[in-house]
Amino acid sequence: MKLNKYIAHTGLCSRRKAAELVKSGQIKLNGEVHINPATEVKNEDKVEYEGKELTLEEKKIYLLMNKPKNVLTTVSDDRGRATVIDIIRGEKIEERIYPVGRLDRNTTGLLLLTNDGDLAKKLSHPSHEVKKIYEVLLNRDLTPPDLKKIRRGLELEDGLAPVDAIDYIKGMPKNMIGIEIHIGRNRIVRRIFEHLDYHVEKLDRVYYAGLTKKDLPRGWNRHLTEQEVVLLKHFT
Repeated sequence: MKLNKYIAHTGLCSRRKAAELVKSGQIKLNGEVHINPATEVKNEDKVEYEGKELTLEEKKIYLLMNKPKNVLTTVSDDRGRATVIDIIRGEKIEERIYPVGRLDRNTTGLLLLTNDGDLAKKLSHPSHEVKKIYEVLLNRDLTPPDLKKIRRGLELEDGLAPVDAIDYIKGMPKNMIGIEIHIGRNRIVRRIFEHLDYHVEKLDRVYYAGLTKKDLPRGWNRHLTEQEVVLLKHFT
């Protein structure tokens, strides 16, 4: 990689500005000043500016997956079970990415994987109240009184479980429910219904922080567009 390009890829400045820094003698390569921006930089070389070593910024990856059932939301599993990372092994992604938050093994739907630690931390923090919508299939019809109870907020063993919205899915049987939440406690959607003696047969996350499953079949994944990344960061 050329010296000015290397400097630009560290995030210090633009490539044009980097060339100016090199020409003015402000950059050292392996302890020596080099004034040619086209000087080749190798992996083992040390580039310095104002006494500080410059390192390449890691390429940020943002991958949206429509997670299938029976797959763990983890990087690896010591019991050899399938993980979300196994699904993307053929994608030739060199960067080490990991899932943001968790979906139960039997829960399907939207999952974000990234190596952007700052964004992942913000999306997972309760203060940002990231919106999530699930479609729920119950073992029996949800009664109107129970619907109202959930809408008001149930008191579970670990505190109140506020729900932003809940309703029957139009045109579907009364055991098909749409629920919108922002809390991220463990198994929260399943526990809400289990508290009222319902069994969740299927749970599918269809919306996450402004992202939807449009044109993303089950088990597939895709890179976010630049605009989607900007919108995602806007949520935090």
